[in-house]
Amino acid sequence: MNYFEFYDIPESFNPDEALLKKKFYQLSKEYHPDFYANDTDERQQEILELSTLNNKAYKTLGNPAKRLEYILRSHDLVSEGAKPQLPGNFLMEMMDINERLMEVENATQLGEISAETLAVENDLQNNLNALTADYETLSDTAKEDRLNKIADIYYRQKYLLRIKESLDTFAARF
Repeated sequence: MNYFEFYDIPESFNPDEALLKKKFYQLSKEYHPDFYANDTDERQQEILELSTLNNKAYKTLGNPAKRLEYILRSHDLVSEGAKPQLPGNFLMEMMDINERLMEVENATQLGEISAETLAVENDLQNNLNALTADYETLSDTAKEDRLNKIADIYYRQKYLLRIKESLDTFAARF
């Protein structure tokens, strides 16, 4: 079951956190297995599954990164092993950073690359925030277009994460 439908809230990248928590606690009480101890084994199993679903839904929707990935997965825009087509200019910029990273000789150079990487990361996050801010108010057609743009940023962020991991490895040297 779709987590947003389970909580009876609209699909959103920025759901009302207080409402989300309220729904979680409400359903936690409603589906608490102890209240069904005298029911049939089938009913107890059903309640256990609903309780588990509630916990998974809250963990996913309550975490912005997991929520983003969940929404993209639910629209078949993210999948395991996917090889997204990232723009050439982005890939060239990342390749340039990677090459300079391999040639780092001192902490100053590493700091410059780290600052540049942070700037790219901040730009991506700002773009993502702008794209997700009014998502739930869009028409279905506009949502589809917006989701594709959000998926592009998601994959760029994943790529950038590998660069940041390399930076951490090189930072340990200095």
